[in-house]
Amino acid sequence: CADQALLLAVCLSVGLLLLVLLLILTMCCLRRKKNKQGQYQELISAVPSVPAHSAPVIPVSQGFCARHGEIPFSLPPRCVPQNTAVLRDAESQEKEKEGALKVDAQRDILAHRGSLSVGSWYPVGSVLTGLYSMTPLSEVVAPPLGMATRLCFSVEYRHSSEQLVVSLLRLSNLLPRFHSNMTLVELRLLPDDRRPRQAKARGTGPDPEFNDCLIFQITNLSIPYFKLRLRMMSVEKDGKRHAVGRVLFPLEGELGQAGRVLWRDLDPEEETQCSELGDVQISLSYSSSLQRLSLVVLGARGLQLLTDAGVCVQVSLQIHTQMVKTKRSCVVKGEQDPIFNYRMTFKLRPQHLDDACLRFELQHPNDNRSEPPALLGVLVLGPFMYARGLQLQHWMDMINKAQEPVRMWHRLGRAI
Repeated sequence: CADQALLLAVCLSVGLLLLVLLLILTMCCLRRKKNKQGQYQELISAVPSVPAHSAPVIPVSQGFCARHGEIPFSLPPRCVPQNTAVLRDAESQEKEKEGALKVDAQRDILAHRGSLSVGSWYPVGSVLTGLYSMTPLSEVVAPPLGMATRLCFSVEYRHSSEQLVVSLLRLSNLLPRFHSNMTLVELRLLPDDRRPRQAKARGTGPDPEFNDCLIFQITNLSIPYFKLRLRMMSVEKDGKRHAVGRVLFPLEGELGQAGRVLWRDLDPEEETQCSELGDVQISLSYSSSLQRLSLVVLGARGLQLLTDAGVCVQVSLQIHTQMVKTKRSCVVKGEQDPIFNYRMTFKLRPQHLDDACLRFELQHPNDNRSEPPALLGVLVLGPFMYARGLQLQHWMDMINKAQEPVRMWHRLGRAI
């Protein structure tokens, strides 16, 4: 009997201990669950809690009216200026007066917005967009209507990096027949810039805008010897180009005021006045896939004829100092402005584009083969090794515009 009583007492003690442990675990679980629910309700609360040492926070969702041009946003509690009087009043008054206190706090922060001082720090509560916006292009004073087409641009030279920065802004008073076309500007440093830079207008109409910046690498010592040429062209939908005009900007003496806005009238692209010996019009195109150089001698003007025997054109392809091939056009009788329309092709590999040239000779034919023909003028088109100015430009345009004919007038020179 004694053993049974002892065993019963032990079982009861173990049961009571298990019951106490179960109650303790249950209470701990309930307390944790209650704490989690309280934190969740605090996070989803419409009005955030504010520490006792700071002023109330103004959330964006409250919908207060901001000034025009300002972007309101919420401020963290630690950055809001302290206002103990407002807090004491907010704690002492009833819940129905909390709305009025919030409006007062909003006005207080808006009054101090943007103030920066050593003694009292007030954070920036809004961003004034007017301080960071650039001057709109429409505020650039344009020339009055009825004047010649003008180009608005700026030129700046950076001595530290030896860079010439050209900013293209807009064209004004473009001719009506070019309003529906795309406007293209080609920039080149004369006399020997090989690769021109191009910029396209961002719209059409009488005043197309560019807003482009182009950079040329040029040393400080060579600035007086260069001119910046800007050619304006109007491009139709089918790719046909029309010359609008050009601007010649000498770098010497024009870079005094860096970055100033300049207006320049466009000069005619082609000069109608002939040179002393006359001019010749040539069309060039090159196909790298076919390795073929095609040219057309279209015509000439203002030739100084010596006889009535007529005029012909002799074209020679030269690589380095070797004359590779020579072709001659038919003879056009007794005209000072002859029209040839003579087409010819030459086989030329792409690796020879930098060391080959074309030599054009306008001649009076001579029946006596023992005597050389009388030369009226000479023209050489080629890379930097052989040509400069328009002759170099024509050759480089032919290379850059693959399989597209490039037509240009050239002045005839004397044979050397």
